[in-house]
Amino acid sequence: MSLQVENLEKNMAKLTIEAPAEEFDKAIKKAFENNKGRFSIPGFRKGKAPLAMVEKMYGLEMLYEEAANIVMDATYGDAMDESGLDIVSRPEVDIVQIGKGKNFIYTATVAVKPEVTLGEYKGLEVERAKAEVTDEDMERELKRIQNQNARMLTVEDRPVADGDETVIDFEGFVDGKPFDGGTAEGYELRIGSHAFIDTFEEQLIGKNIGEACEVNVTFPEEYHAKEVAGKPAMFKVTVREIKVKELPELNDEFADEVSDFETLDEYKADIRAKLLETKERQAATENENRVVEKAVENASMDIPEPMVEAQIQTMLNDSARRMQSQGMSISQYMQYTGMTVEQLKNQARPQAERSIRTRLVLEAVVKAENIQVSEERLQQEIEMMAKAYGMDPAQARERMGEAGLEQMKEDLAVQEAVDFLVAEAKLV
Repeated sequence: MSLQVENLEKNMAKLTIEAPAEEFDKAIKKAFENNKGRFSIPGFRKGKAPLAMVEKMYGLEMLYEEAANIVMDATYGDAMDESGLDIVSRPEVDIVQIGKGKNFIYTATVAVKPEVTLGEYKGLEVERAKAEVTDEDMERELKRIQNQNARMLTVEDRPVADGDETVIDFEGFVDGKPFDGGTAEGYELRIGSHAFIDTFEEQLIGKNIGEACEVNVTFPEEYHAKEVAGKPAMFKVTVREIKVKELPELNDEFADEVSDFETLDEYKADIRAKLLETKERQAATENENRVVEKAVENASMDIPEPMVEAQIQTMLNDSARRMQSQGMSISQYMQYTGMTVEQLKNQARPQAERSIRTRLVLEAVVKAENIQVSEERLQQEIEMMAKAYGMDPAQARERMGEAGLEQMKEDLAVQEAVDFLVAEAKLV
């Protein structure tokens, strides 16, 4: 294999890779072995004809694509290493020369990690994020705890009112016909939650248990089910139950029941202390973000577009996996939201660019300050990871392999760069 490297504008490079003719001819034979069962030639059982007969009857061109992939798989990794480039995108491949008895030549256009010019990054002055618990925070947390310990009481002596928890049966019609997803029995609906479209919930106010009624609404134009989007609909609804939430009184008895404290004042003090801990963690994170953002703002770099595209794709793949774990495919999400793949990419672009710039700047700080991750620090991280997955640390280390350990060291160095920037910063 021979390699030529051409540096292009905007942190792009073109690798021209040439494999000897004999390597390509071997790849043709391998492609033939993989596909010989497809060929039928008179006088031979299917899949038993030799390559020479297949070449005579059909030509070899149909095997070229697979043979090319075989050679590229065998040579591209070595070419990356030999180039000495820090490649950060998938290659855009063009075949220059292909054919039996010829050297196989192709080009791979790639994005290269850009050089970062650090601006001011030590002693950065940023506004300190405050950690304080307000009366509103306490009120909100106490209300949450009240709701968590509330009782649901059945109401039978009055009609539906705003804020009630109801159980309803409904059947929906568009153009006089039932539609998919428009029917349910025993559906729990809180009036005022706006969980249903248009004025559906408001029209149930004043209705009594067992009373059948008609509710008329119009689906929004952007509704995920295109067959009913923008159309008027009529629902036949029957209220089956009305319930109200009874909140417990905030007193010493309540504190004794839901906590380890005998008085409400003691319980409130504990709640305030825990809220403050949370606020302090949030403030520390916010301080980190502000310092890092300022260091990134002060730096300059030219990010190649394929690097951004690769980051966007990684983010979309991560989102798809999260959705899949929740029982929804990316195609279902797109149908529900009405978004296209291009719109999803455009939505992710700002975050992708910000993520790339931040990582590059922190890596530049690691290099500038010669930040080294100690073996002790690495082992601590391995042990934490092993504990989280219920594994033996030695086993976890072995499974990670050299590449995984190197990536972990890089990530730890980046975090130490964050710690360094914050320690050097002036929080005012």
